This record gives sequence, structure tokens and C-alpha cells, in this order.
Amino acid sequence: MAKQPQPISPGKNFFAGGFGGVCLVFAGHPLDTIKVRLQTQPMPKPGEALLYKGTIDCFRKTLAKEGMKGLYKGMAAPIIGVTPMFAVCFFGFGLGKKLQQKTPDDILTYPQLFAAGMLSGVFTTAIMAPGERIKCLLQIQAASGEIKYAGPMDCVKQLYRENGIRGIYKGTALTLMRDLPASGMYFMTYEWLKNLLTPAGKSHNELSVPSILFAGGMAGVFNWAVAIPPDVLKSRFQTAAEGKYPNGVRDVLRELIREEGMASLYKGFTAVMLRAFPANAACFLGFECAMKFLNWLAPNL
Repeated sequence: MAKQPQPISPGKNFFAGGFGGVCLVFAGHPLDTIKVRLQTQPMPKPGEALLYKGTIDCFRKTLAKEGMKGLYKGMAAPIIGVTPMFAVCFFGFGLGKKLQQKTPDDILTYPQLFAAGMLSGVFTTAIMAPGERIKCLLQIQAASGEIKYAGPMDCVKQLYRENGIRGIYKGTALTLMRDLPASGMYFMTYEWLKNLLTPAGKSHNELSVPSILFAGGMAGVFNWAVAIPPDVLKSRFQTAAEGKYPNGVRDVLRELIREEGMASLYKGFTAVMLRAFPANAACFLGFECAMKFLNWLAPNL
């Protein structure tokens, strides 16, 4: 493994992660809209066809009906939420790494990197859970044509009025169930591929742009391979009518498997994977560029 050239700085990770998050939203939001619409489309009545046959069909119909704007629906919430969330996520990973180092030039093992990644998942859930709930509600109301919320802030107000803070944080346990193992996988895969792609005797800082894009993209793919089943359950649970699932996730899982079989846990798989690669490639490239800039700006911090 290559030596760690720069001491880990959670503070720099925070700022560089925020910039990476902005890059991720711009690259990935259109396919996220499609993913949520596919995951939450209603079961057709007997004799009726499904609203969307698949990823391409949903993409075509959304473009035809709502234009490019339709694909970027609800993007204000993720930009506002994702920037601090990725900042906190990369901060958590930096902190997780730092806490496990006995000396600043300790090289961490892959299980240690996985554990550091899981810590970042704990940090992000606090921001992620309400942001995800609002995003899902806004994305599906556009598809169903029934406009209940004027925008993200109106959505927060109404949820708070109806059920207090619990209404806003509905689905937090599911977000944790999704993000802990997925975040561990995300960062461990990225570090593993970076090590694999770094030529012998060279430092990680000398990795080429295509290598960073590949490592970041694949980290996203591995992250979602772990995250999709709990993500499907979370989308269902967070957009369900109040009281529909009294026992929470157990009820959602039972209903899904009874009505649509095991395969339904991988609903939206194509849309997720199509989005995961470019969005996370953009995120890690943004992160690495911002990190280089910060190390140049303040080398001793």
C-alpha cells in the first residue's frame, strides 16, 4: 500500500466533501427522480398496464410530459441537504480514520476503513432522513398529479403541523439500516480501488482523472448494491399514508413480498446503477480536486 502523504484532516474532508456532494447532485438527480417514480408507482388495476414499463419508458414519459425540468424536480432539497450531508459524510469518514490511527502515518486495514465508513453513515442519517422524506414526497406528487405541497419548506411545515418532529423524521431507522453498511462499503471500495490503481512507488495524489472517476463510480455501484433493498422499503414507508404500516418495516416487507415477490426489493435497480456510476464518479472527482486545492491553500492544517 502507498504511504499516506498527508495527515488526515476531518476539517478539509468536510469542505471537499460538500463540493463533491454538489457535483453528485448535478450528475445524478435525473436518474434519482426516475428511481423514486419506478419504486412508488401504483399497482395497475386488472386489465390496465403499468404506468412505467421500466427505466427508459419512465425517462421518455417524464421528458415528454414535463421536459428537462421534470427530471430536475425537487433538486433544491437535495442541493440544500446534500452539500452539508456529504460534507458531514466525508468528515465522519475522516474522523473515523483518524480515531483508528495510532500515529498520523498509520496505514489502515480494509475492515478499519469499513468501520470508518460506517461512522460516516451515522453522521449523515441525522441530515439525510428528513431530506429524503421530503424529496420522496415531492417526487411522487409530481408523478401522481395531486399537488399537496408547494415546495420543500411547505412540505416541512405541513409534516410538522400534522405529526410534529416525528412526521419529519419518519423512516430514520430504515435510513440507518441502509446507510451504515452501504457507507462502509462505499468508502472501503473507493480506497481499495485507489490502492489497486496507484502504480507501485507512486502516491494516491498522482492518480489520473480516469482512475479517480472509475474508483468513485465503482464505489457508488457497490454502495447501492448493498443499499437498494432497504432503500425500496424506505421509499415505500416514507411515502405511505399515516398509519398504513403500524409495525413499521416488518409490515412494508411483508406486503411487498406478498404482492410482488422478492424481486421487488430490487425495484429501480437499473435506474440506481445507471445513476450510481456517473454521480459518484463526479462526487469523488470533485472531492479529490477540492482536497488538492485545500492542501495547496493550507498545507499544514
